[in-house]
Amino acid sequence: MSRVLITGGAGPLGAAVARRLLADPAYDVRISDRRPAPLWMREGCEIRDGDLRAPAQALAATKGCALVVHLATYAPDDPRPGGTPFTLIEHESAIHASVVRAAVERGVERLVYISSADVFERAERLPTPEADLRECRVPRSARAFARLAGERYCTAAHEQHGLPYTICRPSAVYGAASPMGAGEPGVDPLIGELLDAAVRGERELDGATEHTRTPTHADDVADGIVLALGSQAALNDDFNLAGPRELSPGELARIVCEAAGVGASALASKAGADAAAEPERRWPSAQKAHELLDWRARIALEDGIAATVRALEASASAISSAASATG
Repeated sequence: MSRVLITGGAGPLGAAVARRLLADPAYDVRISDRRPAPLWMREGCEIRDGDLRAPAQALAATKGCALVVHLATYAPDDPRPGGTPFTLIEHESAIHASVVRAAVERGVERLVYISSADVFERAERLPTPEADLRECRVPRSARAFARLAGERYCTAAHEQHGLPYTICRPSAVYGAASPMGAGEPGVDPLIGELLDAAVRGERELDGATEHTRTPTHADDVADGIVLALGSQAALNDDFNLAGPRELSPGELARIVCEAAGVGASALASKAGADAAAEPERRWPSAQKAHELLDWRARIALEDGIAATVRALEASASAISSAASATG
């Protein structure tokens, strides 16, 4: 049995990865996250809550682990895009430095780093294959730059110390009963905002843009991460994990509204102050993951959105019932 550490594992994407690993008797799972873990996770996994920016805490978290899935990021107190760029880069770099250094010192068999398709922020070719990252200009946004820096920590540790690694880049991740925050790797907050607005019956979004996304369900992304974790073909390589469809926010809003049973024109948007800084199109190619890992996004977008709406509605209903009972 191989022990797997999932850093940042208490979030929605980490939970999807943990469920898949727990279903396989070959794996024993440890979670390192400062957020509270759900009951099923506490019952099935070892839980640690240390601050991974501290090298001693990262070293303790990796003790006895053969494999590491590195999802941990820094979630700033200021949720505005670009609100605290220096702090974000400073703290996220500290997390990556500590976790990758610990993986080197522990001699782990594989570190799978979960980056983001946002590193292709300034790509010129669409769909964008992994090899184009070498030609892309440096990302403008702090979040994308921090993700790219995490990738470089991995490749540099491989070059200098022989660290076995795999990089996975999810794209516009959605699909959880709990909100997927912008701090989750690969998560674009727009889809979550659309879903939340439709479920709550709101009619307008602040800060939305007309720039495209390539939505990918969290369960599909988790499948790709677990495949990469155990695949020899994935060793010391990088993979985009993206759905097949590039959609505008208007197209996404129509799908969300239909799933929630509200008018297709119910969600209007207002462009945010940072709209001009975003890439107009986001469309990473997942062909390499299909060819080498036999991975593809299998959950149709309409089905995934509908299931997510139902889960969010059930969660909201449960919270309302609990509040009524205690009130």
